[in-house]
Amino acid sequence: MKIIPLSEGAFSIDQTKVFVPFNKEQDNLQERPKGSLLVEVQPFVVVTHDDIILLDTGLGFSNENAVLQIHQNLADNDINPGDVTKVWLSHLHKDHAGGATLGKGDKQLLSFPNATYFVNRLELDFAIEKGRPSYIPEEFEILQRHPNVQFIIGSGKIAPGIHFETTGAHSPHHMAVWIEEDGQKVFFGADVAPQLQQMKSRFIAKYDYDGKKAMELRGKWWEQANEEHWTMLFYHDIKTPMIGL
Repeated sequence: MKIIPLSEGAFSIDQTKVFVPFNKEQDNLQERPKGSLLVEVQPFVVVTHDDIILLDTGLGFSNENAVLQIHQNLADNDINPGDVTKVWLSHLHKDHAGGATLGKGDKQLLSFPNATYFVNRLELDFAIEKGRPSYIPEEFEILQRHPNVQFIIGSGKIAPGIHFETTGAHSPHHMAVWIEEDGQKVFFGADVAPQLQQMKSRFIAKYDYDGKKAMELRGKWWEQANEEHWTMLFYHDIKTPMIGL
């Protein structure tokens, strides 16, 4: 199994939910707005014997050449967007689902046209109802009706060696996924387990839908990960995109 972090860079974010690019080498940490967070935005691609699996899709920003950033990041790793076979959307907050589609309205297309998209049906309904600033419904409108979308709820398997759980905690229907192959178990907890340091601390975050549940899940997963030697992927970690235990 090959795991490739697809970093879109570091960002400062405060209560406005606006992602402001942050240059870690040049910008001053002390000049960020009070109460803001410094996060990486970092989807992953996992290459198995049978699949090329994209774990979340980033912000949906384009680079200076008008190329979707996640497309460029994949191309830099010799992967064509058309080669992606599965797109996993842990939840639909704009920093995780922004790159799932291209265009708007009648001209909207899937960014990964040959992939099956796995979306929690209840998360989609909630995201459309809730809307901005955390969700941008017009960016994923096509997911409601596209034949490449497979709706899932609860817990289960989406393929041999790939199982998921609906965790809630960060958003009402947030999901985590495990990918197993050749004795390796990869875990992607998205925003319930976004950073390595958070796995080692007990705290309740104000930005979580259910902060207590998120804290309990992090403790449970960290213990289990150490016992079972998981490879953990961290979507928002500035320094440590993944760790093997």
